[in-house]
Amino acid sequence: MTAYALAHLRKAPLHADVLEYLERIEATLVPFGGRFIVHGGSVEVLEGDWPGDVIIIEFPDRARAHSWYHSSSYQEIKPLRTRHLVGEVILVEGVDADHKPIAEGRPMSSR
Repeated sequence: MTAYALAHLRKAPLHADVLEYLERIEATLVPFGGRFIVHGGSVEVLEGDWPGDVIIIEFPDRARAHSWYHSSSYQEIKPLRTRHLVGEVILVEGVDADHKPIAEGRPMSSR
C-alpha cells in the first residue's frame, strides 16, 4: 500500500545548507521509489493555524518509506535541514481506492 513521508516545516531564512539538502535529496529517493507530490506549494488554511510549508513524498509502500528515511544516504544530508528548519516529519500509509471512512462500523480514531 502506498505510503507518504509528510513534513510540516516552519518558514526560516534560506541557508546554504538547506540549498545543498534540496540539491541532494532527490538522489536519496530514487532507490526507494520515492517522489515529491507536494513541495512547499501554496497553502490555503481553512481551519486553525498553519505556519510553514508542506512537503509530501510518495513511496510504493511503508517499508520503502521507512528504509529511505533511515538510509545512510538520507541520514547523511538530514542535518543540513534539521540544523536550520524546525518542524514535524511523519510516515503514514495511504488507503486503497475502495476505502470507506467507517471501517467495520468504527470511526478511524477508535481503531
